[in-house]
Amino acid sequence: MTVSYEIAAVADPTLAEAFARLLPQLSRSSPPPSLAELADIVAAPSCDLLLARIDGEIVGTLTLVTFRIPTGVRAWIEDVVVDAGARGHGVGEGLNRFALDVARSKGAKTVDLTSRPSREEANRLYRRIGFVPRDTNIYRYDLAD
Repeated sequence: MTVSYEIAAVADPTLAEAFARLLPQLSRSSPPPSLAELADIVAAPSCDLLLARIDGEIVGTLTLVTFRIPTGVRAWIEDVVVDAGARGHGVGEGLNRFALDVARSKGAKTVDLTSRPSREEANRLYRRIGFVPRDTNIYRYDLAD
């Protein structure tokens, strides 16, 4: 089994089909993005949509957001998902390490992410890679209301 990693260069039906399959494994409340929404993500200069493939099939993805703030370049990892059938084979670790390399190449000083405590395997993975829990409060303001 050979796993390859890449940054999505184009939004096409194959990418949309992969998200239709993968995103429900991450979130039951968010519908998969449309092809137009995926095209917006792929085209956004601050976003990199990273893909993991096994034998050409997309089996994992994460979004890396890189941005400049007054204290330097920062990066944030969001929406990490690996297909249930591909878990336990190092795909998630490889995808995250690829994201760290991309963030480093863009000059990021730090990379942050969040993970629900119930995602025990993911949390073990993040610690194993070298992510350290921060003593901070995470706040959210819901603009949808």
